Amino acid sequence: MIVHIARIVLAPIIYAQARYLRSSIPLLPEPQGIRSGVSGTGRPLRLLIAGDSSAVGVGADTQENGLAIPLTRALATQLEAALHWQLIGRTGLTSEGLLQHLANDDIQPADMALVVLGANDITNEVSLRHALRCRGDIVALLRERAGVSHVVFTGVPEMQVFPALPHPLAWYAGLHASRNNRAQARWVKQHRNVHHADIGGLARADIMGSDGYHPSPTLYALVAKRLAQFLFPLYQPHAEIAATAAIDTELEMDQDEDDKLLSTT
Repeated sequence: MIVHIARIVLAPIIYAQARYLRSSIPLLPEPQGIRSGVSGTGRPLRLLIAGDSSAVGVGADTQENGLAIPLTRALATQLEAALHWQLIGRTGLTSEGLLQHLANDDIQPADMALVVLGANDITNEVSLRHALRCRGDIVALLRERAGVSHVVFTGVPEMQVFPALPHPLAWYAGLHASRNNRAQARWVKQHRNVHHADIGGLARADIMGSDGYHPSPTLYALVAKRLAQFLFPLYQPHAEIAATAAIDTELEMDQDEDDKLLSTT
């Protein structure tokens, strides 16, 4: 109700500010660097990261300082695993846009998927109902194409603290971000092995990127740490399966050696 009233009363100012910002905020490039690799050593595990500009690290100068590499390194260390990871995404993607992007991309098999999006649904005024429907289709696609068992959607950070957004636009965007997070947290409970990762409380005006809209490397590091902590317990069944498979392989190798020894005696 508050959102609808605010939209009516403040609409002329909000839309004027939004039009101005679309033409005035500098368009930062997607950072250079690898978008797939292996972090850590140990039993093999797999992670797919997909999403919008925040997923691909806009606001950082290289992928080393973005989200994917710090996250996979932290998670691999916690898991004591060789984490095979892939990053798929593009600046500006809404939930529907990411669904289409994934449908046309080469997705590697993964145990788990982390999906980072939502801000563009808000700035493009996509209804929550439509956004969540598309996120459900993303889950189905990732299960079919990548074989993931868990899908984690991040929340949207507090957009009201973005320095690039003036008030009342900042307040209005923050209100929508909060609505998105509450709705998504309820929505995931209706779906098996789909999760909402809260990243609230991390974004601050002094650690945003040079455009005042995307994260800086400092904020990416904080988000990566939070997400690694969230993902870690979800990986435990996979870690146990991978460890069991490694033990079985070692036993098979030992049996082969025993057979060779017996055949020569």
